[in-house]
Amino acid sequence: MTKETVTITTPYIQLDQLLKLHGDIGTGGQIKPLLLAGAIMVNGEVCGEKRKKLYPGDTVVIDNETTLVVEEA
Repeated sequence: MTKETVTITTPYIQLDQLLKLHGDIGTGGQIKPLLLAGAIMVNGEVCGEKRKKLYPGDTVVIDNETTLVVEEA
């Protein structure tokens, strides 16, 4: 499993924006199959919200392979 930190300069970032910023998806629409499959977990819970607000300290796990930790700049 890969663990990476994503630094944001805003108070929060939406889940789809985070995945685009990190390069996991190219467009916001590409997140839908991941959400439907239950492949995205936020802070240990399966997430179904495309625009879920993520704050510094939040953790996102994608397909049990990649862990992203949101960090404040």
